[in-house]
Amino acid sequence: MNLTNVHPEAKIGEHVHISPFVTIEKDVVIGDHTWIGPNASIMNGARIGKHCQIHPGAVVSGTPQDLKFEGEESLLEVGDHTIIREFCTLNRGTKANGTTKIGSHCLLMAYVHIAHDCEIGDHCVLANNATLAGHIEVGDWVTIGGMTAIHQFVKIGDHVMIGGGSLVRKDIPPYIKAAREPLSYAGVNTIGLKRRGFSAEQIHRLQDIYRLLFVHGKNYNSALELIREEVESSAEKENIIQFLEQSDRGLLKGFSTRK
Repeated sequence: MNLTNVHPEAKIGEHVHISPFVTIEKDVVIGDHTWIGPNASIMNGARIGKHCQIHPGAVVSGTPQDLKFEGEESLLEVGDHTIIREFCTLNRGTKANGTTKIGSHCLLMAYVHIAHDCEIGDHCVLANNATLAGHIEVGDWVTIGGMTAIHQFVKIGDHVMIGGGSLVRKDIPPYIKAAREPLSYAGVNTIGLKRRGFSAEQIHRLQDIYRLLFVHGKNYNSALELIREEVESSAEKENIIQFLEQSDRGLLKGFSTRK
């Protein structure tokens, strides 16, 4: 007895393991050496990379939870070596962007929700029950704590770490930690950066930038001008300035001594 429901026109790569009670719809592409656990559902529009893991109960490329969605064709792309744990719900895009994107080497822990038209970078970790509304942009090497809820259209820069249980309503620039309620700057993500090979000099420059932006009490425009004039040029500096210039929702709160 066939215990799976795999559409004959789905494009399944080599050495893909499909467990019992899996559903794979017609417009699906799955890369080589991917493992799919029992009761997972891979819906139309899914584009799954190589060497991925999709654990029991996950729903990949589900229909967007958006009242403006009119059944248009759209995609959800997952990069190589990404792990999707139990009961994650990952929605495909809408006509607004067309695609929801999740990068390579990511870990999405149990019950993570990623809504339509989000873009998640590479090497990201989303802990249990992290919930992302639509149109969110997340950079590379981002860690999002469990039970965190992120407002639609928020942007999160590279190498950010967000504490568990956070409510993220504003943009978070690269290389920092964010915690407390309301969400605030909690210092440069020094441990994460050291693990990824950033030098002490690079980290010190980042601390100089964020002292000007968040600690010294400058208004936004004055702080940005001082960063441009006083901080030595680097790829990290340019990444931060570009992020600040493209922020639409405004930044999270600055440094606070409140316990």
